Amino acid sequence: MHIAILLVSVLLFFVLFFGIGFLLNMLLRMTWVMAFLYPLVTIMIVDEISTFDYILNASEAFPALGAKIVSLKAPDIIILSSGLLGAITSGITMRILRQKGYQMF
Repeated sequence: MHIAILLVSVLLFFVLFFGIGFLLNMLLRMTWVMAFLYPLVTIMIVDEISTFDYILNASEAFPALGAKIVSLKAPDIIILSSGLLGAITSGITMRILRQKGYQMF
């Protein structure tokens, strides 16, 4: 992967999940909701298995997910980690704003 693509992807994932987390925090008034949902979003991004297969065919779906996660390359891990950092940063930002007296919705 070219370094420019990696940098743009890291920035996009950070901003995307910061924005989604910030909006969810404002609407649901739950500060860390996106940080808790992020692993589920990551699983949906990484796996190539239908979500219903985790319920209907769990004995094959979970080992396939484990193999897919283990086979992630360093750029993929960096990009996904930047999304997690964006989600955590949105929670921190919302907490600071609430401490300073800002009331959202």
